[in-house]
Amino acid sequence: MSLKPLSLFVKHDGASSRSSVTCQYKCGNACFHEVPNTSAGEYFGDIVAAISRRRVFQGGAALVLAAGAGSLLAACGDDKAEAAEANPGTGIGTDFEAVAPNKEDALVTAKGYEQSVVIRWGDPVVADAPKWDFANQTAAAQAKQFGFNNDYAALLPIEGKDNAFLLVVNHEYTTEPAMFLGYNPDAPTREQFEIALAAHGLSVVEVKGESGSGKLTPVMGQYNRRITGTTEFKVTGPAAGSDFLKTSADPTGAKVLGTFNNCSGGVTPWGTVLSGEENFNQYFGGVAADATVQARGKRYGLGFPGAGQGEMPRRWETFDKRFDVAAEPNESNRFGYVIEVDPWDPTGTPVKHSAMGRFKHESANIYVTKDGTVVAYSGDDERFEYMYKFVSAKKIQPGDTAAARKANMTILDEGTLYVAKLTGDHAGQVDGSGKVPSDKGFTGKGQWIPLLQTGADGKGKSLVEGMSAEEVAVFTRLAGDKVGATKMDRPEDFEPNPLTGKVYVALTNNKNRGDEGKAAADEANPRNQNKNGQILELVDNHAGTDFTWSLLLVCGDPKTADTYFAGFDKNKVSPISCPDNLAFDPHGNLWISTDGNALKSNDGLFSVVLEGEKRGETKQFLTVPLGAETCGPIVTKDRVMVCVQHPGELDGASADKPGSHWPDGGTSQPRPAVVVVWKTGNGKIGV
Repeated sequence: MSLKPLSLFVKHDGASSRSSVTCQYKCGNACFHEVPNTSAGEYFGDIVAAISRRRVFQGGAALVLAAGAGSLLAACGDDKAEAAEANPGTGIGTDFEAVAPNKEDALVTAKGYEQSVVIRWGDPVVADAPKWDFANQTAAAQAKQFGFNNDYAALLPIEGKDNAFLLVVNHEYTTEPAMFLGYNPDAPTREQFEIALAAHGLSVVEVKGESGSGKLTPVMGQYNRRITGTTEFKVTGPAAGSDFLKTSADPTGAKVLGTFNNCSGGVTPWGTVLSGEENFNQYFGGVAADATVQARGKRYGLGFPGAGQGEMPRRWETFDKRFDVAAEPNESNRFGYVIEVDPWDPTGTPVKHSAMGRFKHESANIYVTKDGTVVAYSGDDERFEYMYKFVSAKKIQPGDTAAARKANMTILDEGTLYVAKLTGDHAGQVDGSGKVPSDKGFTGKGQWIPLLQTGADGKGKSLVEGMSAEEVAVFTRLAGDKVGATKMDRPEDFEPNPLTGKVYVALTNNKNRGDEGKAAADEANPRNQNKNGQILELVDNHAGTDFTWSLLLVCGDPKTADTYFAGFDKNKVSPISCPDNLAFDPHGNLWISTDGNALKSNDGLFSVVLEGEKRGETKQFLTVPLGAETCGPIVTKDRVMVCVQHPGELDGASADKPGSHWPDGGTSQPRPAVVVVWKTGNGKIGV
């Protein structure tokens, strides 16, 4: 069939400002095909059972230690900061003039801040990378250059080097019409296919700071590396060697080429980087012959019209049969995992952790309890999907050595995987309008339901009746369906606060909430046709199975009745829509980046006060250029970094008709890039 331009058959309804081309290439048009979760599991409102309860912030990575570890934070040199550090979790708020909503084709920051591009698509990552040439791209060149559509970013200090870091960035997806002049979606070339393969994955590059500013400059260091769509990965856990993962190219079922659609991620306390494989379904064309395979694939979004009615938009199956579900029905089962990369070992084999389950992982972020138990939280980013956590059976090994890091890289292969079920405290008070319950807050309790237990030998034990361990590991969504997990509004980034131990979840939106035949509004998802999203706050018994929850924010225009800012005066907050990625600054304030702002202005980065009299105060710190999404925020005492993804990705735009000229200006092509922002005079960020 001929793939029609998406804008011809998709009508956007105001639920998001994403362009049609972004919807098509980023997620296979997920929000405009049938909801994959058609299970008859319990909806939130039906639950009636009572439910009972190496480095810290250096380089912007929230390396989470035991509760109470906030006292380890370095002093920030002012009375407020010192007071906050003496009383972890109290917070000091932020002190900058909020940026007004806008539609500028520029990165706009708060007054008194400067900015610089760190690295952009096509810039060299390794020493022999050729100079960027947009009109004459090659796969060989792209495999050595910074990839496309940067999403998650981590900044890791290099021991023994002053003001030097490893910048680790993943590359979520490619937008071929924006990458190639004269691109024909009905007839891509083999070279374009191979360039796109190479533009996925991750980049590891050394960056050097300069005195007197926050600027960072790439360096051709010993750790620099590109991981692409053809890099070999090792599968660990119950899925490794399973018949569900075996293909003609890999009869072992334990070695996978590449990683795709890597969304957000996290840094581990042992210095490695985690990344979530999200909308992997839309890389596969064709239809499986077996009905059971078809049904399992449909639960993950394979074969929907948004994926080209059996033909993916990129048509990679034309060039490599592993992307053809009819020829290789198991290849898609090899994606949808949390991956782990050791950036300190440039020749090491990255890992896919199947003990943590397979779904559309937005990310994975870690909290370590006082006894050394590692708890990893992850959301499944799709409408009506679930929230998960993995609790390790092994304890973290202390030390900052290669041996300790190697030992700790097996922690996420042994333990128990859980899915969340929630209930609310205000029965009968939620009507889908977003009206706040009578005691001025959305609150409730929750339970973690065990799905899969994995032992030291990598073998699993299913905790779900009627499913084997391999089935739970590979078809985790079906396991969540069986146990009646709570259907949420696109659970994206999960971040534990290292100062307080509270856990925060970005629920981006869900335009189908309350539709006929779909789950109605409930207390954690209180609005029907939810276009602006919310932020959930958990007080979790981290290694246990009970938690309490509340909504910190119900996002949107503060002038409307269906928004809530933790009780803070709505006349004093910035409008915020579609929360996506989360981060914390050294003072315990939450920072939120947005994706698909439904309020008709550019996406941005916002700070939110979590404790004290200003709890709920929300302020916009920056906005990204036209058509772009704000990703991968890093907030340290002296720098803010964001990944600017898909600038200029507007309906009607293409490489032949650019929708933006950021970051290079003039008549240049738009290029996804990582940006650093710092306070003029090298002052402290936000305070």
